Amino acid sequence: MDGKERMDGVTEFLLELRSEEIPARMQVKAKEDLARLFNDALAKAGLAAASVETFATPRRLALIATGLPLATDAVSEETKGPKVGAPPQAMEGFLRKTGLTEDQLIERDGVYFAVVEKAGRQTADVLAEAIPAIIRAFPWPKSQRWGAASISTESLRWVRPLQGIVALLGDDVVPCEIEGIVSGAATMGHRFHHSGPITIGNAGDYAEKLRDAHVLVHFSERCALIRDGAKAAAAAAGLTLVEDEGLVVENAGLTEWPVPMLGRFDPAFLEVPQEVIQLTARVNQKYFVCHDSAGKLANAFVCTANIDAHDGGAAIVAGNEKVLAARLSDAKFFWEQDLKVKLDDQATKLAQITFHEKLGSVADKVERVAKLARWLVEEGIVGSRSPAQAGAQPANNDSSDTVLDPGLRRGTQDLADQAERAARLCKTDLVTGMVSEFPELQGLMGGYYARAQGETDAVADAVRDHYKPVGQGDDVPTAPVTVAVSLADKLDTLAQFFAAGMPPTGSKDPFALRRAAIGFLSLLLQNNLRCSLKNMLLATGAGTSFDTLEEFLVDRLKVQQREAGVRHDLIDAVFSLGGEDDLVRLLARVKALQAYITTDEGVNLLAGYKRAANILKAADGVDAAAPAPIDLVAEEAALLTALDAAEPKATAALSVEDFEGAMAALASLRAPIDAFFEGVMVNDPDPAKRAFRLGLLARFRDAVTQVADFSKIEG
Repeated sequence: MDGKERMDGVTEFLLELRSEEIPARMQVKAKEDLARLFNDALAKAGLAAASVETFATPRRLALIATGLPLATDAVSEETKGPKVGAPPQAMEGFLRKTGLTEDQLIERDGVYFAVVEKAGRQTADVLAEAIPAIIRAFPWPKSQRWGAASISTESLRWVRPLQGIVALLGDDVVPCEIEGIVSGAATMGHRFHHSGPITIGNAGDYAEKLRDAHVLVHFSERCALIRDGAKAAAAAAGLTLVEDEGLVVENAGLTEWPVPMLGRFDPAFLEVPQEVIQLTARVNQKYFVCHDSAGKLANAFVCTANIDAHDGGAAIVAGNEKVLAARLSDAKFFWEQDLKVKLDDQATKLAQITFHEKLGSVADKVERVAKLARWLVEEGIVGSRSPAQAGAQPANNDSSDTVLDPGLRRGTQDLADQAERAARLCKTDLVTGMVSEFPELQGLMGGYYARAQGETDAVADAVRDHYKPVGQGDDVPTAPVTVAVSLADKLDTLAQFFAAGMPPTGSKDPFALRRAAIGFLSLLLQNNLRCSLKNMLLATGAGTSFDTLEEFLVDRLKVQQREAGVRHDLIDAVFSLGGEDDLVRLLARVKALQAYITTDEGVNLLAGYKRAANILKAADGVDAAAPAPIDLVAEEAALLTALDAAEPKATAALSVEDFEGAMAALASLRAPIDAFFEGVMVNDPDPAKRAFRLGLLARFRDAVTQVADFSKIEG
């Protein structure tokens, strides 16, 4: 060790575990696991590093710890024993356990303690024990045994055959051995750019010595080289790279010396949908794609080599072009063959695919979704009615009294026909060659096939987008036909699985029903779709009580709104009123309440409500105002007048869903109720006065409760 290390009493430690190729997808987690296992091992020995940095490349997993003491301090271990006067057997057992005699024990507060002084240890000795233990305990998702020793289940397992261990504390090797692999100071550089071993002096020169051997150990540096180099390669050809951070990370995990290069493919392949080309390049080959100056997909890609080739990469690019051409030829074949089969003919094959053993085939699901999508349009839940008409829709969605003009009726029927048509085609791409090869493209390919075979844009778009929204943050469809099909698909899934007794349980959700619920709610709320939730569930034809599903959807809505910043107590205050299952209207009331309750008027009105509620609770059983005394005091008269004016205004506002107006009407009660409490003794000795005043408070409470259950509101 150098002089600085001896004077400071601390040093650095380098550990490198070199192996055959570590899969890119495992490297980030492996770095985290290495740091965790190392820190745990130090902690058990009473050690701690000032900092720990980890590294991963395809051929090595490494760690550098700084600020390590050269030795552990002496420690005193104390073990609690039996009480003074305990049976002899207890004392004998304790003495055997500790290896002490009775006169060596310490008595404290009537209890014996064994105190053992343990000498400090050299950090190198601690590390020599820890390294093999870390290797054996490493939690690779998949690992393997190799060589002659692999016949034993006790032999070493590693992600790929382990080939070398570098372990340096300061300048000195930490000696350890596992399965014949002995630690040292030598590692290997790049597989092609460097031959022979490299001797590492200490942790300080590790990264630079490997850089000289064409290995970049810093993951972030490799990512930056790929990110910037891919953009530059595309720009040099007059193109724009389609950025993909996932590909950056994956290529960084595949290379130790990344070199991005531009290649080309036959423009004829551009006849295939661009998503197919991009997915083929990305998934199969880990290539980036490019756009031309018009923003369209170009016949170019960027691959990432792991070598700085002498010919500038010409041979590497040519090889990658050949491989991609073969992949794209397959994709083009699937595309052309699929187009030859009418989607109506593809639909007949859906009867051969099981949706769920209890719920029939995919064809059965399609039939249900088609009927439900049509119903959603014909009932006016999804469609061309104006916002004013939609807002006036009764909560039970009974539209029997609504008179539609002939043009609107024709528009509704046309929309219903398109929704049903799109629903009958929406799953047909599941039986196509392209989706069999690329399941990620389901829906998307159906949209392409529908458009190519002459379906309307509305139908094709609905087939393409009916899975949306897939999760939080995904685009929510707004086109009526798409909304009808997407809503019907998710509603059917939820209703059928709940009716069959298969709801999510705890953390288990095998049928992604929570995701379906979030998608269903997002469609309702963002498109302002007005309908009784109960009526929608009945329309699914699942034929069972939906109390559990309603509760599930309401809970999902509460979670969704809390995540969006809506106070949970305000949600509860509105939802607890009951008798309302128009979720759009419920949420509008919640938002109006949140806007009001945060104002000074809202805070004071809430305080007045809580005071009134507490008095009424103590009085027990007061419902309405008793006859007014002949002589009212000013505060009584003011509150009575205010209630007479505010109650009908709030009721009228609520009837037209003017929740802000209802709040404004209630706001007029704030000053009178404050004055009432200030100037009047509610529990007057005169029974008539007391009854009247309690009745006024009951009217005040009931007026406020029209809007929300203020007892649920915190504050």
